[in-house]
Amino acid sequence: MAQPQPEQTGDGPRHVAIIMDGNGRWATQRGRPRLFGHQAGARRVREIVEACPDLGVDYLTVFAFSTENWKRTQSEVAGLMNLFRRYITREAKALKANDVCVRFIGDRVRLDAKLVAMMDELEALTLDCRTVNLTIAINYGGRDEVARATKRLARDVASGRLDPESVDEETLPKYLDTCVLPDPDLVIRTSGEARISNFLLWQSAYSEYEFIDTLWPDFTAAEFRSVVGSYGTRERRFGAVSA
Repeated sequence: MAQPQPEQTGDGPRHVAIIMDGNGRWATQRGRPRLFGHQAGARRVREIVEACPDLGVDYLTVFAFSTENWKRTQSEVAGLMNLFRRYITREAKALKANDVCVRFIGDRVRLDAKLVAMMDELEALTLDCRTVNLTIAINYGGRDEVARATKRLARDVASGRLDPESVDEETLPKYLDTCVLPDPDLVIRTSGEARISNFLLWQSAYSEYEFIDTLWPDFTAAEFRSVVGSYGTRERRFGAVSA
């Protein structure tokens, strides 16, 4: 199988993924409940999406709620689900007007039926948009995604639609939630934590990472521009060596 070739340096990332961390700490520092921080973080998403076209970022994927976040208090989880519904209601027209195509990834089975219906409607509304592709991960976990993809692949093998001998590393991505997206070039995590927290495990195998101290509600378009700009100084070799 052909190996990926080294890319030219100096080009910006086409796909940026962000682990939006630090909302709770941001709120605590201000003596406010954690949900106050999540509300501020949701507002920050719009600014980052609007900055993408000028930076040449065609795809933006944000980690909104993980499969592990159900372990949080019932009140915080309920508040987050309500925030997602309000975000869709508030932002739908602006996303459409700004030519932003929205997709949701993650397991929808555990989500409230009303929220799932709203997610479906927003995806349909923005289906033909092309300027920015915004992917929102809700009830998403990288291991869970691979497990679900493997089940779908196994069903195709069992039904005879897929030859098991043909399965290789290019087969599984076709069954992932992100099957229509390119792999992320750059993954950013805010808040100073230096871990990937089960986010895009398969897709980010060769991504560049940037761990920054800024809490997500304070992550401005200017800082986003700076981080994206620094990407151009990196040499992505994909296991090869420099020429």
